[in-house]
Amino acid sequence: MFKIKCLNPIAAVGTDLLGEAYEVTQDFQEAEGVLVRSASMHEMELPESLLAIARAGAGINNIPLEACARKGIVVFNSPGANANGVKELVLAGMLLAARDINGGINWVHENQENPDIAKLAEKEKKNFAGTEIQGKTLGVIGLGAIGVLVANAARNLGMKVMGYDPYISIEGAWNLDHHVQRVKDLTGIYANCDYITIHVPAMDGTIGMINQEAIGQMKDGVVFLNFSRDLLVNEADMTEALTSGKVRSYVTDFPNSVSAKMPNAIVIPHLGASTEESEDNCAVMAVKELKCYLEHGNIRNSVNFPQTDLGPIQGVGRLAIFHKNIPNMIGQISTTLSACGVNIANMTDKSKGEFAYSLIDVECGLCDDMVEKLNAIDGVYRVRVIKEN
Repeated sequence: MFKIKCLNPIAAVGTDLLGEAYEVTQDFQEAEGVLVRSASMHEMELPESLLAIARAGAGINNIPLEACARKGIVVFNSPGANANGVKELVLAGMLLAARDINGGINWVHENQENPDIAKLAEKEKKNFAGTEIQGKTLGVIGLGAIGVLVANAARNLGMKVMGYDPYISIEGAWNLDHHVQRVKDLTGIYANCDYITIHVPAMDGTIGMINQEAIGQMKDGVVFLNFSRDLLVNEADMTEALTSGKVRSYVTDFPNSVSAKMPNAIVIPHLGASTEESEDNCAVMAVKELKCYLEHGNIRNSVNFPQTDLGPIQGVGRLAIFHKNIPNMIGQISTTLSACGVNIANMTDKSKGEFAYSLIDVECGLCDDMVEKLNAIDGVYRVRVIKEN
């Protein structure tokens, strides 16, 4: 029986899928699998029993990826499960920025006791007038699961759409509306778009990419939307651009001590994936990923190990071996198995950066001595034995 620890509340539609072979435990130190949303794991001591962590969401900044990789702990996320919820909020953000809906609602609230509010509203509404988004140009930076949905929805609303993503997947390219104009560099987005929305992960090449230099290339009065990560935007530079009017409005889903005080900013309290549907979808995906790995060793949507799927177990059991991505590792593993009298029925080996993962179905010879010898190979992080059910 696998023991699972939930570090955050996880939607029951997901945890109900665990079944009789799983037990939800309150003791982190005995957990073999973890389900997590926002809880930070960076300061936690990872128990030796821990085999996998599944994040019910896309972001993984709260998980120590490299430390997990070196312990042979697979980290999963749930890409695309909350994409529609974020897409809808991006569209709402564009509409809020195009027309001063917030200002109008606040005016009504402030004048709710005025018996002549209806007549007064006809005089005051000009103060909250805005523009329509139809016919305007939207730039989408990052054409992943969310970016593609945003681009397609904007096209359906009558917008012209330009997209930038040098790493777009085959699936993303197929799903993208053919009317979306793909550009090869960001200058095309900056120079031509009335609205710009960013959907890329926070990493060395993207943190702070929306800075004074980038903003300076944008159209005067541009609306910039950030529902991805606050670290992508240099907030001091954005504050200056909002103050000068270079940027008409900054719509962000990440409130902090800086963004909350920005002039002409619409700051939303991180609601992008906060829908019942998104939370359910993320929980279901995370649980399915966790089960597939714990029961069969197959890896889908991992952020620290390669995608690996050997299907159902063929033979008496399966070896899951985590190791450094270095020459002759497969040779050493095969030699060790041969010396132990183990016959290989099926195998695959995949790598991701400096880490690699081997799945090997064996027809005989599963024993503790074999596992010890495999673990003794220089560069092997962890060996799992998965018995056929």
